[in-house]
Amino acid sequence: LTYKYYTNNKFKQNGKVIAEYIWIDGTGINMRSKSRTLTKPVTDVASIPNWNFDGSSTQQATTEDSEVILKPVAYYPDPLRGGDNILVLCSTYRFADKEQKEIRPANTNFRHFAEKILELAKDEEPWFGL
Repeated sequence: LTYKYYTNNKFKQNGKVIAEYIWIDGTGINMRSKSRTLTKPVTDVASIPNWNFDGSSTQQATTEDSEVILKPVAYYPDPLRGGDNILVLCSTYRFADKEQKEIRPANTNFRHFAEKILELAKDEEPWFGL
């Protein structure tokens, strides 16, 4: 659907929310997304459920072990759909064991490593500029 369609048509969602999960695929360049309907508006990132997808089509897993977990890390109002609908930025993880109890960062989940470094400097005040 197009932006013009969304802005010209007001959808009755009956309290439900469309959450567009967004992540970086196995190329490390391309972005992927898929939509999920949530039963109520989101108030914090912890209330957004994890989700999964077949990572063999995104160069993030083999066909024999293809499940990739999407863990929401931030969300923003959806500027196209409007209302309570949201864009959900996600980190990707794979199962580290056959019992599917432990997860590890997927091949393009560099956020996992950056969080460790940023945690060490959490009391510092960052400088940005040219």
